[in-house]
Amino acid sequence: MRGKMELYVQGISKGAPDNNMAQFQEMMRQQLESSMHTELGKLLDTSKGPEKEVAKKDFQGFEKLFHRFLQVKGPSVEWPKIQRPPEDSIQPYDKIAARGLPDNVANSLNKLVVVKLNGGLGTSMGCKGPKSLISVRNENTFLDLTVQQIEHLNKTYKTDVPLVLMNSFNTDEDTKKILQKYTHTQVKIHNFNQSRYPRINKESLLPVATNMSMSGSSAEGWYPPGHGDIYASFYNSGLLDQLIAEGKEYIFVSNIDNLGATVDLHILHHLVSQPNGKRCEFVMEVTDKTRADVKGGTLIEYDGKLRLLEIAQVPKAHVDEFKSVTKFKIFNTNNLWISLAAVKRLQEQNAMDMEIIVNPKTLDGGQNVIQLETAVGAAIKCFDNALGINVPRSRFLPVKTTSDLLLVMSNLYSLDAGSLTMSPKREFPTTPHVKLGSSFTKVQEYLMRFESIPDMLELDHLTVSGDVTFGKNVSLKGTVIIIANHGDRIDIPAGSMLENKIVSGNLRILDH
Repeated sequence: MRGKMELYVQGISKGAPDNNMAQFQEMMRQQLESSMHTELGKLLDTSKGPEKEVAKKDFQGFEKLFHRFLQVKGPSVEWPKIQRPPEDSIQPYDKIAARGLPDNVANSLNKLVVVKLNGGLGTSMGCKGPKSLISVRNENTFLDLTVQQIEHLNKTYKTDVPLVLMNSFNTDEDTKKILQKYTHTQVKIHNFNQSRYPRINKESLLPVATNMSMSGSSAEGWYPPGHGDIYASFYNSGLLDQLIAEGKEYIFVSNIDNLGATVDLHILHHLVSQPNGKRCEFVMEVTDKTRADVKGGTLIEYDGKLRLLEIAQVPKAHVDEFKSVTKFKIFNTNNLWISLAAVKRLQEQNAMDMEIIVNPKTLDGGQNVIQLETAVGAAIKCFDNALGINVPRSRFLPVKTTSDLLLVMSNLYSLDAGSLTMSPKREFPTTPHVKLGSSFTKVQEYLMRFESIPDMLELDHLTVSGDVTFGKNVSLKGTVIIIANHGDRIDIPAGSMLENKIVSGNLRILDH
């Protein structure tokens, strides 16, 4: 059986060269889908009650994705058909902001819901539990800052903007425990869980899980299927209908670790002020690409529609072209403004079409599996009057590593009502390029290496490698490179000022 499945996949990749192969592929596809359906039924039989009902809905979504996966033939875009979007389909933020704000900002805010993607763990930074619970500034976590921002809006404008968290099975329990601390804030907080899909054995194309349990090694059989799942899981949770009934019209969706993703009143006003027939159903915030962003998705026009092009969809021969900063000048920040009514319509019409991301993984036992995922921004082509807005770089401030964490903890930024803003004392609009070595990867180790966060207002570039510690009140300016060789240790003394210096393993300080 395995050989036939490999033949099927091989035939798909070659595009079914003749009728016999096409018939064989179709037979195999039906057989695989039937086998998958049977296996999912067995998994469902190991659960009961409310868990079983949730899993049924999840599996319906998974089977649709699996069906599409089996039909994919080659890259999802034909390179010659890619066109630059028309000028009016990606508008500069300044043009949107120049229209000003209405006298009654509260009317617009009362139509808004803030949604944060909260499915990720802090494992890449050496932390256990949800990433949103990592302290990033003055003991405040990502979640603390988000709540402070919305509470400030609600107090200032006497509004009722709720916060919705899309959790995964990895983050749900810990997040719900911590939410008790916000019961006295002026922010209503809702939760819903993204789907739970079975990992697929790469050889057999069948689930690796044998039951629905999430304890012990059984948990390895399951995964949350990417943030593109937001549409189905939001709809299935019943929360979408509830918010529409409360008069909400738009959601502002962003990654919870993007500290630049605050509610922008100008973009919101632009959305709600459009006449009904021309209402924009989807806005993607994009920003200018730098050398650090060459792999980020970009907006193109394809078949007359605005579409998100990700590097995974690009034919190998055109990857360098895709990475070009001159041809593709912008990238997706994953800050999105989406019409709730449109999400409901597209879900009910089964018209939400997103490219499948096939994510290969190797389990602890060495088993090779694949995960079928989707990205939330890929749905832009399904919405009417979709728009890109080229926003300032300050709206994209993700914290993926301790190098990013150093920036947001430093005096480059000031904190006000949960929002970080670049210090007016910084003479350049861009942030320094910071690269901390493997000794700094985990948050706990990173914190132990700084007695206090250095002054970085005049820093352009920092590279640190090896066993390095920083004393109090260190000042870094220009380009600073500190490299401790294996077995050496470098302690930067308290009060040091390093400007355009290379500090090497034997503590020689050289002009850069």
